[in-house]
Amino acid sequence: MQIAILLYDRFTALDAVGPYEILGRTPGAETVFVAERAGLVRNDNQGSLGLAADRTLGEVTRPDIVVVPGGPGQTEQMDNPAVLDWLRAVDATTTWTTSVCTGSLLLGAAGLLDGRRATSHWLALDHLATFGARPTGERVVFDGKYVTAAGVSSGIDMGLALLGRIAGDERAQAVQLLTEYDPQPPYDAGSPDKAPAHLVEQFRAASRFGSADRT
Repeated sequence: MQIAILLYDRFTALDAVGPYEILGRTPGAETVFVAERAGLVRNDNQGSLGLAADRTLGEVTRPDIVVVPGGPGQTEQMDNPAVLDWLRAVDATTTWTTSVCTGSLLLGAAGLLDGRRATSHWLALDHLATFGARPTGERVVFDGKYVTAAGVSSGIDMGLALLGRIAGDERAQAVQLLTEYDPQPPYDAGSPDKAPAHLVEQFRAASRFGSADRT
């Protein structure tokens, strides 16, 4: 089994690393980071973190699982034929096609979510409808072989849910235990329904997703 995690400039690190830590523990799996060009790819936090893409898109043609992270750099990839064509091509043979955060917008732009239930970061959720998807605020959404996760940290939940489908509940529970994934956040502000209203409005006002016709 090959798991391919897509990288591009200004991706959000946890979107990629969260699923990597979980799905990379699938028995017998090979996990590869892939990008348009091989080499170091910098994240969205002023490029302070880089992950090495060991394979180019052309070198990874039949992965069993694809993971598409989100991040501010997703905007520039929305009309990148190299990335969109690769997503369409590998999706033809994947067992699972997945995304975290605004990575689902890339799946949508590739035409892979038309008519399907899907989720994304709460600031981008409504934009899924522009690609024919049916947005839902759920944290992890399965629709056939397509698995989308909400914002950033939900990639860990997606990885565990998918690992349970692939390797069984006990394996997924073992990975959860070994990674000590037992969230007990000090604040109950992890969704727009729970966070202080002024923070929600502040981020909405500053978001690049200001209207449903912008991606």
